[in-house]
Amino acid sequence: MSQTTTGTGADAVLDALDPEQREVASTLSGPLCVLAGAGTGKTRAITHRIAYGVHAGIYTPQQVLAVTFTARAAGEMRARLRDLGVHGVQARTFHAAALRQLHYFWPQAIGGAAPEVMPHKAGLVAEAGSRLRLQLDRSSVRDLAAEVEWAKVSMLTPETYPAAARRAGRDPAGLDVTAAARVLALYEEVKTERGVIDFEDVLLVTAGVLQDHPQIAETVRRQYRHFVVDEYQDVSPLQQRLLDLWLGGRDELCVVGDASQTIYSFTGASPKYLLDFQRRFTGAKLVRLVRDYRSTPQVVNLANRLLDAVPPAHRTARVELVAQRPKGPEPSFTGYDDDVAESAGIARRIKALVADGVRPREVAVLFRTNAQSEPLEQAMAEAGLAYVLRGGERFFSRREVREAVMLLRGAARSTDAEMPLGQAARDVLVSGGWTLQTPSASGAVRERWESLQALAGLADEVEAARPGATLSDLVAELDERSAAQHAPTVEGVTLASLHSAKGLEWDAVFLTGMSEGLMPISMADGQTAVEEERRLLYVGITRAREHLHLSWARSRTPGGRATRKPSRFLDGLRPDTEDGGGSTGSAPSSKRGRGGSRKATAKCRTCGKPLMTGAERKVGRCDDCPPTYDEQTFENLRAWRLAVATATSVPAFVVFTDATLVALAEGKPDDVAGLARIPGIGATKRDRYGAQVLAVLGGEDPAVVAEAAVGPPAAE
Repeated sequence: MSQTTTGTGADAVLDALDPEQREVASTLSGPLCVLAGAGTGKTRAITHRIAYGVHAGIYTPQQVLAVTFTARAAGEMRARLRDLGVHGVQARTFHAAALRQLHYFWPQAIGGAAPEVMPHKAGLVAEAGSRLRLQLDRSSVRDLAAEVEWAKVSMLTPETYPAAARRAGRDPAGLDVTAAARVLALYEEVKTERGVIDFEDVLLVTAGVLQDHPQIAETVRRQYRHFVVDEYQDVSPLQQRLLDLWLGGRDELCVVGDASQTIYSFTGASPKYLLDFQRRFTGAKLVRLVRDYRSTPQVVNLANRLLDAVPPAHRTARVELVAQRPKGPEPSFTGYDDDVAESAGIARRIKALVADGVRPREVAVLFRTNAQSEPLEQAMAEAGLAYVLRGGERFFSRREVREAVMLLRGAARSTDAEMPLGQAARDVLVSGGWTLQTPSASGAVRERWESLQALAGLADEVEAARPGATLSDLVAELDERSAAQHAPTVEGVTLASLHSAKGLEWDAVFLTGMSEGLMPISMADGQTAVEEERRLLYVGITRAREHLHLSWARSRTPGGRATRKPSRFLDGLRPDTEDGGGSTGSAPSSKRGRGGSRKATAKCRTCGKPLMTGAERKVGRCDDCPPTYDEQTFENLRAWRLAVATATSVPAFVVFTDATLVALAEGKPDDVAGLARIPGIGATKRDRYGAQVLAVLGGEDPAVVAEAAVGPPAAE
């Protein structure tokens, strides 16, 4: 139910909110679910809710725990609460909150000091693989480390992992899931030998302590009476388990999320907890935040249209955004000859924006994979544009930043408190090598200046938020940000992956590499995976406040074959003549049938819907429609494939993929000519396996067919 107060201070907290935000902020008790679209002010709503509750006397600050998913978001939440006059609220990431509790209760629950938390898994994963005599390169180790994380946040053991991995379609560094499970088991053994824990253990062990020690759980529940969870669509089963233990059956919980921004399912995140919230908490209130204050109507319209194309079977509780800003420029769609030309074209457009007054720090170039950054970095350098690559060295770890903070800390003890903060900070930074003029040099000199310039800019922000603030206040802000790794914004164009851009926004956004194979990524097999790619593009679009440019290249290298086509997600979004700025129009994909003699769009033979993935096109049926083949035929083919793969010591998919087996079971060719019409069966595979496949389809025993062709496994 909604609680209100007549307190002037509390009511003032609500004055600047729109009706939906006000409803969130004034609902102080009971379960509350907020479906908040991109740019609708969700952080504003939940921080004002906490502030309103505190000022109204309903909440005690120390009894509120607000959790989110990044240190940056937690830091921003704390800063906003402080500006609203609220101190003492715990705003942390799940891991930070759990680690704090683990350190405090470890001596009581287990004894001794809590073990060290490993910063990285790669070393121990590599050792586990080595003990199993697996040949793992660096990328395989990295992929297996990610698989360890997925298994643990999904609350799987090495014993339960294989079945779950098969259901989820996991591909653990190319290993069979049984082999991956052995790596998981041995990784745990190595970790125990070293006496360390990993980040997932922080959540697992904390949950175990609360589960096994009722008195500790009761202490935590007495401490925290009200809970807020941001980005709830990204909660994993393990995080939800810990949240349930914190709650202890209570319902003083506010969750905020947007199912249309679920982009981390590969890490174990699931929107099901957000979507099922009202079912799990009877009588829960639901509020939708739909007013988009971030983006122009043109950007909002494009984002809404992108989600309009989601197939009915994959639609969830969606927020239809309503733009609140004045009109802006239309998004542009540009095709380039190759990646180098695309990067150079983007750099030219950015220079034009900067010349028109857009600050470099308000421009971002977003891409699907980190490997796409290299030509962009080169183009930025050649154009004389400063840039920041997200994921590089942490801001507060930079030498010049550490030295500047030391100077500011010393000056805070002696500087005239009457001097404006911005001026005082700049006087100190000058002694550290900062200059008022931007240096003409590039490289390390420019990077050092940009770091110090970011500190000067932060001083201005603190002064604007808190008139009369001093160097001591700035140092305190820096200490808090350093602990949370909440860096100030550096003056330069941001280059970042779409995943790392979540939660950020810029005046101008360039979405590069918008071609099939990159968006959606070629590894997205199946409609569920393709729809996650669509949501990733939605996140990219909604990062833009005003200027939005989408582009793709027909070829990877200059002079290469123009085999790339614009992303299927752009169908219906880009105008007929999608290119601008002197670019030549992209040739539409033959698979989408845009006029002329090109082939028509491949459609499902059952329901007639367009086929979206290679696997769907291979079998001629969409994932939503039931199979039209004889299941026994398919199982016979699988049994034959397994026998051949075992006898020849190759992975099963090397023989034939599941999609090819489905196509065979549905087509049931009875001669070599018929086999040739099955996608995925070229001349080499027809020669090698054609007679065997026809024999199995003809009803012969698959094991006998395989043994007759390759001999029994014992002979290998």
